[in-house]
Amino acid sequence: MRTVGLDITGTGWVTTFQDLGRRDTERRGVPTGGAADQHSAAVANVLVGNPRDATLIENLGGELAFVPDADVLVAVTGAPARVTVGGAPMASWSPVVVPAGQEVRVRGDMGLGARNYLAVGGALAAETLLGSAAPDARMGFTQSLGQRVQLESGFRGFGHSHFTPPLFRLPVPVLRCAEGPWFVDVVESYGARSIPGVRELIAESSYVVTARSNHVGLRLDGPVLHPDTDTEIVSHGVPVGALQIPHADELIVLGRYRSLTAGYPIVGVASRASLPLLGQAGPGRELRFRWVDRETSVRQSAERESEVRALELATAEAFGALGFTGHLISP
Repeated sequence: MRTVGLDITGTGWVTTFQDLGRRDTERRGVPTGGAADQHSAAVANVLVGNPRDATLIENLGGELAFVPDADVLVAVTGAPARVTVGGAPMASWSPVVVPAGQEVRVRGDMGLGARNYLAVGGALAAETLLGSAAPDARMGFTQSLGQRVQLESGFRGFGHSHFTPPLFRLPVPVLRCAEGPWFVDVVESYGARSIPGVRELIAESSYVVTARSNHVGLRLDGPVLHPDTDTEIVSHGVPVGALQIPHADELIVLGRYRSLTAGYPIVGVASRASLPLLGQAGPGRELRFRWVDRETSVRQSAERESEVRALELATAEAFGALGFTGHLISP
């Protein structure tokens, strides 16, 4: 193992350390948090030989740039992005060797997705709260990269230049951020029964992500219906992706920093396979919702997990052939 320094030369708009969030903390009132697009974050780590939940860097807008003082293995995932190494274009969603002293620059296309994820083979040095590097402003835990980031890594290079064809051909499950409206699959919740016609309305309508959206949830402009009764709803915990109708005429899709319902009806829950797209939805993005049954949602989630697992196996085999016997951060 050796310590590698990453000199940060550009931080974009909002760039933080991230991971897949906290475990078993919501019973104590602390949201799980973590990467908004869990799929892209996990795949980025897998591509460089890290565990899925290793700390990585999440970039929201602008341009992220850094220069390593030793050779490193990196992968950029998430929204479509222009990525260069030493000024030469490199592929995203692929492991790439970056030579010492070469600047990596990442600029995402905000029109096609909100976030990019940068994983580096090894263990990034970052502060944690309750076992996670995920920032949580409400808990007073903010993250910033600073001017230099430390990395503990066993990577020694592949003897492969980024100017040559890709070293690996891996079965990478790339997240597709297409032009036009994004379709989100939703499973009905009990709250839909208290609002006659809401299923039909949501299925037939378009919704647009507004600038009022934040880490707690996406606020959507579009038609909604409200319950006919003023009966108070007891607040309770809700899953990530819950579709909530507040008193205002808007639809909210709750994110990884949500807490309780605040007494508002929950009419549906986005399928787990649709959550990565919601994590990439920025202001102005048009969303359409499709009702699916629970069995379909579970099957889609299992298929996505199978794809990531296949990538883990293929990456382990490829690294093993090059002399690695485990994760790059292993001692």
